[in-house]
Amino acid sequence: MRKTIKPQMILGEVNIGDIEFDLKSRDELPKALLGLQYIYCDKELREKVFGVLKNDLVQADMSNGRPGMDLWEILCLGVSRLVLNTNFDRLHDLANNHTTLRLMLGYGPFTRTSYSIQAIKDNISLFTPEILNKINDIVIEAGHSFVKKKEERIIEARVDSFVVETNVHYPVDYGLLFEALRKVILIMGYLCFKNRITIFKQSINYINKLKRLYRRAQKAKKSKVKNKEEKVKQAFEKFLDLVSDYLDKAKEALSQLENTASSKDIKKISEVKGFIEKVEKLREQVNRRVLNEEEILHDEKIFSIFEEYTEWICKGKAGVPQELGLNVAIIEDQYGFILNHRIMKKEKDVDIAVEFISDTKAKYNTLASCSFDKGFSSIENKIKLEEIIDEVVLPKRGKQNKKEKIEESSDRFRLKKRKHSGVESTINSLENHSLDRCPDRGIHKFETYVAFAVLGFNLHRLGNHIKNKKIISLRISEGMKRTYKVKLKKAA
Repeated sequence: MRKTIKPQMILGEVNIGDIEFDLKSRDELPKALLGLQYIYCDKELREKVFGVLKNDLVQADMSNGRPGMDLWEILCLGVSRLVLNTNFDRLHDLANNHTTLRLMLGYGPFTRTSYSIQAIKDNISLFTPEILNKINDIVIEAGHSFVKKKEERIIEARVDSFVVETNVHYPVDYGLLFEALRKVILIMGYLCFKNRITIFKQSINYINKLKRLYRRAQKAKKSKVKNKEEKVKQAFEKFLDLVSDYLDKAKEALSQLENTASSKDIKKISEVKGFIEKVEKLREQVNRRVLNEEEILHDEKIFSIFEEYTEWICKGKAGVPQELGLNVAIIEDQYGFILNHRIMKKEKDVDIAVEFISDTKAKYNTLASCSFDKGFSSIENKIKLEEIIDEVVLPKRGKQNKKEKIEESSDRFRLKKRKHSGVESTINSLENHSLDRCPDRGIHKFETYVAFAVLGFNLHRLGNHIKNKKIISLRISEGMKRTYKVKLKKAA
């Protein structure tokens, strides 16, 4: 049975509440661990977090076999990965060798327990966005109780969006065509070998031949010879002919496999069918664009054959013509905590403003004020937002009438508008702490990665508040000691 944390300490281990951190360190990890320590030391908060981990964590086989990693260990390692913006290789090394992190995981200097990299990957992947959002709500509650004074109950927020890139290369249609067909050949080679079908016996040679023609077409496209157009068409005709050849062979092999394949191979066959559909679509697009010189509409284009949810986003930033990924909207309060986030799938800022704020208001009743940029602006949005919260700072796009000019030139509006730019600092911090590019594959893992990053950021922010308070109290105590020594000298 998987436990939340080890119930009994052994020789050399330190209680998590007694772990001391270097307050002079400027690294991200100690601050995040300070936040985790604060959650652990508060009995009420700890029980809430452990309750979420026990009840909601996806555990397919946790009640049978050997005991797995403790839930507290998984949470600490997952947060550390995102806060440090690191890969699993470095996290594996830190988990086995970083003294302070191992103390937080419940191991002392004499404990020789070590983790395998696969165990870390498998256990962290158990988290879902829903679980992480619940824990995030508990962390924000802890942060507000630590930072807010009793009389400060109103939350003033600011909203903005940014792009989290997916782990894809620049999409060129014939490059995607090569990748899709390469996957078809590789999977069909495996299935044919397993079921003793000779059609794809030379699958590696097929890939090498396809790659040679793909490279020739690529070079012809980049060349600067006089008869360039003719050479490009010839190279692409040969490439597309070979693509059609291999596609016909794949369909022939599939017809034989459907009769003889085992139940285990059905998933692979459906995967191949999906790639074949993409090959056919991309082949048609390359043929139309290169050979027939047609223009392909944006809605027809494919930006990735693996990360199909990837969008082509143009934010209009200087030096960044386009970004490949998904938009993520965040709402930040005046204490620097991210109250809520939303992954925008084929949505724009103006489409989500009302729903996003109403969801956040349902969580935090004291949300009274919120500022936006012009991307969220519309007349309908402003009317609906004013029904949800008391103060809406939403600059209008385009020409303003007299009433709007008076409203936007008021001192309060201008003050809120100036403060709104602070959310850009939070976005920059999120991008430095892993939300520049998501290395994980699939939309579910993308959502989990973003939720983990937001949780790690809030723990880091909570740890920063704790660190600052400790530094101030240390300075006060040192100052009091100095004044006491001075008084003693004067008295002597």
